[in-house]
Amino acid sequence: MARDPENIQREIEKTRDALAESLDALADRANPKNLIEGGKEQLAERLADPKVKYSLIAVGALVGLAIVRSIFR
Repeated sequence: MARDPENIQREIEKTRDALAESLDALADRANPKNLIEGGKEQLAERLADPKVKYSLIAVGALVGLAIVRSIFR
């Protein structure tokens, strides 16, 4: 059962285009700038959580108090 050469050529081009799109998507996802931006966004989301935010404020206040206390001893 022979296939038409034109159909084969179209399938090859279609597959090549799909592969190129996949490679572009992978390159975009693996780009260090995009990875850094994604990390920044995740960190900002976690810091926006009130539990984390107020816990960090409390720890900072305690550290600041300890520093001031050690200076004035």
